[in-house]
Amino acid sequence: MPRPRRVPPPPAPQTPTASTYYAVPQSPQSPRSTRTPVHAHQQSLSPPRPRARSRSSHGGSSNGQMSPLPQPPLPPPPQDSRPAYRPGPRSHSSHHSHGGSSNGHGTSYSHQQVDTAQGVQTGSIGGGYGPYSYRPSGPREQGVYRENRFSAPPSEASSFVHEKYAPPTTTTVPPYMWDTKDPDLDDALHNPNPIRDAALDRSFTIFSARGWANMTVLFALVAGLVTLFIGYPIFAFYRRHVLHIPGFNLGGINGSGQIPKFTFFPSLIDSDTPKNALSKVVNGNNYNLVFSDEFETEGRTFWPGDDPYWEAVDLHYWATGDLEWYNPEAVTTKGGKLVITMTEQQNHDLNFQSGMLTSWNKLCFTTGYLEVAVSLPGDGVTPGFWPAIWTMGNLGRAGYGATTEGMWPYTYDSCDVGTFPNQTDKSGNPPAASNGSPGGTELSYLPGQRLSSCSCPNSDHPGPSDSIGRGVPEIDVFEAQIDTTLRRGQVSQSYQVAPYDYQYAWNNATPATTIADATQTRFNTYKGGVFQEALSAVTYVDPANYGGNGYGTYAFEWWSDPKHRDQSYINWFSGGVQSWGITTASLPGNSVTEISQRLISEEPHYIIFNLGMSPGFQQQDFKNLKFPATMSIEYVRVYQREGAHNTGCNPSNYPTTDYINDHLNAYTNPNLTTWEQAGYKFPRNSLYDGC
Repeated sequence: MPRPRRVPPPPAPQTPTASTYYAVPQSPQSPRSTRTPVHAHQQSLSPPRPRARSRSSHGGSSNGQMSPLPQPPLPPPPQDSRPAYRPGPRSHSSHHSHGGSSNGHGTSYSHQQVDTAQGVQTGSIGGGYGPYSYRPSGPREQGVYRENRFSAPPSEASSFVHEKYAPPTTTTVPPYMWDTKDPDLDDALHNPNPIRDAALDRSFTIFSARGWANMTVLFALVAGLVTLFIGYPIFAFYRRHVLHIPGFNLGGINGSGQIPKFTFFPSLIDSDTPKNALSKVVNGNNYNLVFSDEFETEGRTFWPGDDPYWEAVDLHYWATGDLEWYNPEAVTTKGGKLVITMTEQQNHDLNFQSGMLTSWNKLCFTTGYLEVAVSLPGDGVTPGFWPAIWTMGNLGRAGYGATTEGMWPYTYDSCDVGTFPNQTDKSGNPPAASNGSPGGTELSYLPGQRLSSCSCPNSDHPGPSDSIGRGVPEIDVFEAQIDTTLRRGQVSQSYQVAPYDYQYAWNNATPATTIADATQTRFNTYKGGVFQEALSAVTYVDPANYGGNGYGTYAFEWWSDPKHRDQSYINWFSGGVQSWGITTASLPGNSVTEISQRLISEEPHYIIFNLGMSPGFQQQDFKNLKFPATMSIEYVRVYQREGAHNTGCNPSNYPTTDYINDHLNAYTNPNLTTWEQAGYKFPRNSLYDGC
């Protein structure tokens, strides 16, 4: 084997002080070293251990074998009297021999040997593999640490002496990797300091600025939450106007007839309604506005589902022989008006198209004051147009013939011959019904009252009881026509009823029936026919209120009370003044036709606007009629008496919703003309059919 290199001569030794000891004690058996001195009163740091083999220091062994290396002594048990280890500069007082001699050079080399051993142990010499060096379990280049970062249990007394000196490597190990006095220096959280902690505990004061800042923020948060969820609701409750009557119906109508306005939620009171129109006094009775539509929103459409209150129909109104097809395209809003336009165009094999708009099953009212402002179509002198604004009981849908069969225009709550088909029994009695028309023919072609008070128990009846007569009466705000003798416009204001008086002669005598101004209003010469009896009067209108040039107001006041039926009435208005009126006494029982009292309607009614043409109403002067023609409605407003607000279609005393839902085939198909066609049967009449 080649001979080992010599270690260069160490620097001159320094004399250690009496108070210094070395953390790595030297074996006393080493021929080249002596024990590092400590204070005189201290014992040696550790007992000697057997030497390891070592190589020759200068000449080496004669056979070239490795000499045993010295083994470091075992660490002694801890003693309280030992001085603490403090790394730092040292002075040397021990004298070591080199190669067994005891000269000055030996002492210097012995100190160098101690430094070399400590360098190996700490990893600064030897590539970082000393007992206190950082040693990963696997190869260093893999960067994997599988065990404790210390290669051996840390002990400042353990040592491994190597005689060979080498310059420090480039590996730098920070103190926390080898300091055995405090292995948790790298983890302050798990290294408590009793002195520091005690000092922090003693430093507490209730007047700490940070503590008060924290408490202030917490108090502000709690106070804010309490104010938001408790304080504000209480404050808002007491700031709210106390209602004199409870809210009810859609949106919650309050004591002044108004409801709250919600974004994206329909309001019964149009926000564009003038403030001076929120209430009204009619014939000494105080009325509050419960519904209004000012039609200020431009370009509204009324196809099914477009509007919360209105829907335009798509059908032919065959029942009155109309010449036009009703199309939702003909109804819109323009310039702050609801505009219904009639055009001369082909539609469903008809030559004209127009519109009908209704609030059926969406907006109803039971009693009240209904007012509209309207500009009539045409020029006011040419006959042919049939504009109308009217109301009808919600159990009948306009244009859906199956729903009105046996229902329109009944307003009857008696169980007698008035509920029978044609108003006669199976033997044809009474005879007056067989020839009681003005022409001596049949008085009635009606099929009998479908929902009469004669209905057998457990019948298909809307209630609230099988013994209550239900129907679909009609109240017209107006139907406009032209007086062809004077070439002057008129409005017919009517109430259609069934069953009928003999020759349709209802009581038009005063005081039961009144006309306010006989120079402007007169009874209509048309009193009825086989399908209706009409209580009607006609009133002249201002010729300026045609063709969108001017607007006239038309209205009716309707009052009925099931508990005081003798106090019921209807009054009509034209041009802002009352034109005429009827009362319960206008419809008494008729001994000739053997019928009883007809009622001023107690049913919930809905509103209808339409512009039509029918030769059955008035012949058309096609030579002078001009198309397109429009009927424009500026507003519609519904008022009701204080304490008698009801804008629903399903009042408890006259329900309609369940019955409609149970017979949707009839209420959704305008092509069905009879109740039987829709798949339903009339309830049995206890007097006519027996139960």
